Amino acid sequence: MAESERRAGTSEEVTPPLQHNFMIPKKEINMVSDMAKWKRSQAYADYMGFILTLNEGVRGKKLTCEYKVSEPIEKLVALLNTLDRWIDETPPVDQPSRFGNKAFRTWYAKLDQEAEKLVATVIPKHLADAAPEVAVYLKESVGNSTRIDYGTGHEAAFAAFLCCLCKIGVLRVDDQMAIVFKVFNRYLEVMRKLQKTYRMEPAGSQGVWGLDDFQFLPFIWGSSQLIDHPNLEPRHFVDEKVVNENHKDFMFLECILFITEMKTGPFAEHSNQLWNISAVPSWSKVNQGLIRMYKAECLEKFPVIQHFKFGSLLPIQPVTS
Repeated sequence: MAESERRAGTSEEVTPPLQHNFMIPKKEINMVSDMAKWKRSQAYADYMGFILTLNEGVRGKKLTCEYKVSEPIEKLVALLNTLDRWIDETPPVDQPSRFGNKAFRTWYAKLDQEAEKLVATVIPKHLADAAPEVAVYLKESVGNSTRIDYGTGHEAAFAAFLCCLCKIGVLRVDDQMAIVFKVFNRYLEVMRKLQKTYRMEPAGSQGVWGLDDFQFLPFIWGSSQLIDHPNLEPRHFVDEKVVNENHKDFMFLECILFITEMKTGPFAEHSNQLWNISAVPSWSKVNQGLIRMYKAECLEKFPVIQHFKFGSLLPIQPVTS
């Protein structure tokens, strides 16, 4: 049966890949020399393809525009709402150090325990075998419970989680806008709440030389949203008034708003890279530059990728096609 025929029909009718052997994803990048394996892997090709497909899917579109919301999308939002509720149920504890509140470990332990069950609510019964594999990416996407930190590697795990759901046919081509605007955006809200509530440290941050302490993907997809905008240019995102008036429509501006809430002092000093980006003439140039920067600063950095896990859906094996 051809892949295209299998994918046709509603999500209920998708037959799982014949005799697919799901597995628990594991680390494969143990030393710097392993990075070459990653760059040649099917996982890298699929991950990057997924990011770029979504980048095209949201081009020129507002967060507030109309788009299709399927049942799996609704279920993913409900899953994220559960994580959000757990934050409310797990207040920070009194401790001497300001950063890295240990209550995060209590919150994380709950996710660790419930992740498979949560994922099982999103995928149809005949794909139940996929839940343990897919759940690993969900657990990896919220930060590290030992170090109480969060960074772009955790964000990548969430994108990988969504990519896996596409690979097993739970999410489909026409879900693209909802994946970014509804699911990923809700994920960002929950992560910001985690970062604020438990005062999480930035993981592997380059400080003032990095793009942002915590996220990267919403800058890529957010700049794509702004391509060909009739009057918002890159130079405008450092203008507080513009941000306040437009952040509900554009992910990029929502990120800027969060940075200005969290940091004090002149924007050019605390977010130098973003300040430089505001001088780029067009959003399409910003978008291309951010994709290049993402590959170089995140996907090609050993400290980030050493934590990435590989299974049957995102395999370490070299690209076949």
